[in-house]
Amino acid sequence: MTAKKTSAKLADGRDLFYFDDADSQLPADRKADARNLDARPAVAEMRLDALSGDWISVAASRHGRAFLPPASECPLCPSTDTFLSEVPDRFDVAVFENKNPSFGPDLAEVDDKNYWVEPNLPLGLTKPSIGRCEVVVFSPEHEGSLASQSETRIRTILDALADRTDAIMRMPGVRTVFPFENRGQEIGVTLHHPHGQIYAYPYVTPTQEKVFASISRHGKSLFQDILDFEQGSERELIRGEHFTAFVPFAARWPIEVSILPHRHVQNLTDLSGDELAELTSVYSRVLRAVDAIYETPTPYVAGWHQAPNFDGGENFRLQFKLTSPRRAADKLKFLAGSESAMGAFIADFPPETTAARLREVL
Repeated sequence: MTAKKTSAKLADGRDLFYFDDADSQLPADRKADARNLDARPAVAEMRLDALSGDWISVAASRHGRAFLPPASECPLCPSTDTFLSEVPDRFDVAVFENKNPSFGPDLAEVDDKNYWVEPNLPLGLTKPSIGRCEVVVFSPEHEGSLASQSETRIRTILDALADRTDAIMRMPGVRTVFPFENRGQEIGVTLHHPHGQIYAYPYVTPTQEKVFASISRHGKSLFQDILDFEQGSERELIRGEHFTAFVPFAARWPIEVSILPHRHVQNLTDLSGDELAELTSVYSRVLRAVDAIYETPTPYVAGWHQAPNFDGGENFRLQFKLTSPRRAADKLKFLAGSESAMGAFIADFPPETTAARLREVL
């Protein structure tokens, strides 16, 4: 890891971590959190949808979170003499436990690998939403985005995500660690400050379940076969020594990009220094290209899909996925009946068209 890490605590006991750029001049000692905070909310409740088998987390405390506050009251900016935020001191990248988590702060009392698997599941089944939710602040600057950060800063962010993945995956009851970024008010972002999140789930998510079903049908070489299929195609965007970025063959969204490592690695913690260095560049170029298609910033959801912790998880390969509903400068794709009710997507135009537009701006 090239970033310099400092651990701290917030006034209510939540963990806070500073990740400073390799060339940062910030001091190691940081100010303490001077706020008087209420006790953390009780852990949320999960309810089983018996028809789909999905767990639904009911996190009522999230209604109290900040909603598009003015810059002077932004909870992600460094604290000032006039406003005490979630980050008590100056920083390059900061990571802290979410004040109103969907999962956690409680963890499993024992490391029960069957937390999410039970035979003959009854109707009305509930469980505590154990796990972890963290906020990743990309910059002390209120304006900007992840795409506007320097490659040095993006490397610090990747180091932070790898560090937190390693720590959280070791927590009892955690099956899946998902670092992601919601970008743009159109997506539902409630804070303009450039930031992402890390969710740790106590089960294998529905999206991952579908991937494992595909691996069962196709074989353990599925990820490698997809990589071989996309390399050299009309949809390839960037091919380096260690990573390839491409628009997927069956992309659902108007803008959709994947990044796959050439080597079979399960999560960010498995990447070497050389791989992280190249990924920093590829990641930065993809984000900037997505923003360069139109004159205004493009809303998207982007995340690092990592292998879950269970038998068979070793067949899952790390991948980055970015999807955007933007289908024109002033138009969005909304999930109507077929997509939202049946999960049957209809693409607005061929993925090759998206790839051609991205290559132009790359």
